[in-house]
Amino acid sequence: MKTLIIALRAVVYMTGFVLFWGWMALRVRSLDRNLGIILPAWTGFLGVILGMLGGILALVCAGAFIVRGRGTPAPFDAPREFVAVGPYRYVRNPMYIGGLTAIAGFALYLHSVSILLLCLVVFLLVHLFVLFYEEPALRAKFGAGYEAYCRTVSRWVPSLTNPRRDQ
Repeated sequence: MKTLIIALRAVVYMTGFVLFWGWMALRVRSLDRNLGIILPAWTGFLGVILGMLGGILALVCAGAFIVRGRGTPAPFDAPREFVAVGPYRYVRNPMYIGGLTAIAGFALYLHSVSILLLCLVVFLLVHLFVLFYEEPALRAKFGAGYEAYCRTVSRWVPSLTNPRRDQ
């Protein structure tokens, strides 16, 4: 029952995040007229693929947080247990990678340079958030286990050849 309640909270939070970033993307899309750059038609198909892959990755990460971490993807309701399974075996921030990939897919689907630029800005902000808040908080909460994890798993570039095996 407890896992179901955590899952319901995660669904509510994730729905809010999707709606917020979708709204932001559509708001900045209006800047495309000013830029005068139009992406080619074939980017729409690539956008669908990237959007789906990013969304699936984010959902898998949320599942790991719910089941293994006993928490949600939201920073204010974060996992209570350290999560280094699934995609987290290959890269430390797959949830952010999935979300940003989904937004980039949305940008390509809509042929929007402005939304792609939004992705770059959001990535920069997320990177700063990870460096200055999230990683120090995780070090304080999970100690030596998290330190060892950081030494073996990259922050942003997945290592498919050398996944973390001890989790």
